[in-house]
Amino acid sequence: MNRALARWLQAPGIVLLALWMIVPLSMTLYFSTIRYHLLYPERTGFMGFDNYEFFGTDPAFWPALGNTLGLVGSVLVISVVLGLAISILVDRPFRGRGIVRVMLISPFFIMPTVNALLWKNMMMNPIYGLLAVVARVFGLEPVNWLADYPLLSIIIIVSWQWTPFAILIFITSLQSQDTEQKEAALLDGAGFWARFWMLTLPHLARPIAVVLMIQMIFHLSIFAEIFVTTGGGPGTESTNLTFMIFSQALLQFDIGVASAGGVFAIILANIVAVFLIRMIGKNLVV
Repeated sequence: MNRALARWLQAPGIVLLALWMIVPLSMTLYFSTIRYHLLYPERTGFMGFDNYEFFGTDPAFWPALGNTLGLVGSVLVISVVLGLAISILVDRPFRGRGIVRVMLISPFFIMPTVNALLWKNMMMNPIYGLLAVVARVFGLEPVNWLADYPLLSIIIIVSWQWTPFAILIFITSLQSQDTEQKEAALLDGAGFWARFWMLTLPHLARPIAVVLMIQMIFHLSIFAEIFVTTGGGPGTESTNLTFMIFSQALLQFDIGVASAGGVFAIILANIVAVFLIRMIGKNLVV
């Protein structure tokens, strides 16, 4: 009786999981094996793995894959390093610490589209952007960031929004650190770096793992920042796999090839996740 009741209680969650994940995934797998072009719906037919071959041989595929991995890796490094540094800096008591913490965390709650528009128009515009104004003050030529350094610009934009997430996790974890250990280390004459490597970093091992995993999942699907700022260009310099799939589906209207790209993105996300889990398990989580 108890098992039957437990199964009935689990049933809504299982049904919701099926509707939310399994059904869309099954449809994606199905569409990836057929010819399905929105402009020519009557030409639908079985394609097998031809859509995967077409997606993989697209001239934009390898640049998009490299941009995806470079974007994810760069943002993870920047957000974790800056998050650690800022969290340790504001962990010490000082006047106005609460307000400073709120201001540091607030960029994370800005929508990605608004964040991209802010950087595009207020910061990186080569005519009236803040960076251009600062450059002129020092007698330098303003840089057209989105045209000359498109991928770097996207990295900066995404890092600015996601570093506060790392700060939030690290500050919360630092509050639970044993103060007696820190005081004992100070009495023993341990310097800042000794306390950081021997006490703070091991204490933050699991929060670092959480930050890496969550950000990796979201950064593999970055789209709004690219769509609003560079449009994947110039050429394919800022195109990632997500934007490439969008282009195949809604610009070239080829749902079959776009679905094949979606399946490839799922496989890539799982490979990266397994790699990170093993790396973190061996080197951080103790």
